[in-house]
Amino acid sequence: MSILAAFMVPHPPMIVPAVGRGSEAQIMKTTGAYEQVAEEIAALSPDTIIITSPHSVMYADYFHISPGKSARGDFGQFRASQVSFEEEYDTELVAAIDRLAREAGFPAGVMGERERRLDHGTMVPLYFIRRVYAGGKIVRIGLSGLPLTEHYRLGQMIREAVESLGRRAVFVASGDLSHKLQDYGPYGYAPEGPQYDERIMDVCGRAAFGELFDFDETFCDRAAECGHRSFVIMAGALDGLSVKAEQLSHEDVTGVGYGICTFYPGDPDGSRHFLDEYLKKAEDKLSAERAKEDPYVRLARASVEHYILKHRKMEMPQDLPAELISRRAGAFVSIHEHGKLRGCIGTISPVRDCLAQEIIDNAVSASTRDPRFDPIRAGELKWLEISVDVLGDPEPVSSPDELDVKRYGVIVTKGRKRGLLLPDLDGVDTVEEQISIAKSKAGIADWDKRVELQRFEVVRHH
Repeated sequence: MSILAAFMVPHPPMIVPAVGRGSEAQIMKTTGAYEQVAEEIAALSPDTIIITSPHSVMYADYFHISPGKSARGDFGQFRASQVSFEEEYDTELVAAIDRLAREAGFPAGVMGERERRLDHGTMVPLYFIRRVYAGGKIVRIGLSGLPLTEHYRLGQMIREAVESLGRRAVFVASGDLSHKLQDYGPYGYAPEGPQYDERIMDVCGRAAFGELFDFDETFCDRAAECGHRSFVIMAGALDGLSVKAEQLSHEDVTGVGYGICTFYPGDPDGSRHFLDEYLKKAEDKLSAERAKEDPYVRLARASVEHYILKHRKMEMPQDLPAELISRRAGAFVSIHEHGKLRGCIGTISPVRDCLAQEIIDNAVSASTRDPRFDPIRAGELKWLEISVDVLGDPEPVSSPDELDVKRYGVIVTKGRKRGLLLPDLDGVDTVEEQISIAKSKAGIADWDKRVELQRFEVVRHH
């Protein structure tokens, strides 16, 4: 057997009457749709209920799969501890997913925290399911900070494990939509909020899962969405199959989006291998962009590839433009992979003999020594987007009014603490945000106004 059906559901604790205490009446459409989902799951009588939750254990570079034999939880943090759950894990399926991940060198498994308490992203779906269906063990899986492509791959791996064991399984993708739909909502309003909800409900209502990759990370952040990566894992579990989709409900009355859709897989469909299709388009695009790279970026890329493949720093090429050899300047090398930052390290002022050497060394550091990321692996090289920022001389400013987030980078200094942020970055739209992020990088408290500010211009090479 395989995945019998999949369900996209939200997880507002208030939908549980003991938590909502009457406020759940605001989202009765969502409640009705949830009850329908639970009845459909009961009718399928699955052996296993797989739940992906944004509120389970989450790591930046690893997918956490529920360890141990069982877990319990209640809504005590929402003043309703009487609503509780004791769930048994499908340890055989967990072991199968873990084994497949290890064999593929994929960052997923049961390592990490031994969390035995269920999170509300898991318990809200279970609240409805367990009212009508007591059977079936569960598997609980967290999200990660990895690219959407890796979330889709995890879904494919989950399905492979399900099929290898002959499990009858359903997939529950738990996740709210935007949290910024109304001014009166708990998180306020952003124009990207309603845009996200409209797009995601359209995409999922059509089961057009390939379009899930088209949601830009900055757009998703501004919309303050919760469940996108959960939905992508679900999509991966249905890869290569025809899918009958139905949108049951969508509400935004609380300022948070709650959407419910059902997905029933059918026969194999060669046109629905969405990850393969996305990667082919991405490879073609990157090849075209790479052909247009200037000498600065080509040098950075050559340095990264040489170090990753040969484990030593490259010698400076002999055929470089004169300005790379004769000029000294600080430079930052930024690396992205599938739209997500993969490394960024540089120097504010020159520390090497020439700009070429500055770029060579900083490219190595960005690809292997950025403390936020694991070193880049050889298999990632063809997916890397690289840019080089050459810094002009910093100049002091007396007020934030002299800054421009698009034109100038900023350096914030207090004593020995110093933080820098480049200009014109996605998601950084105001001087206040720019200064705040630079302070954070320097370890300076955001409220501390007693700092020195400098600005600088850059020439960005793509």
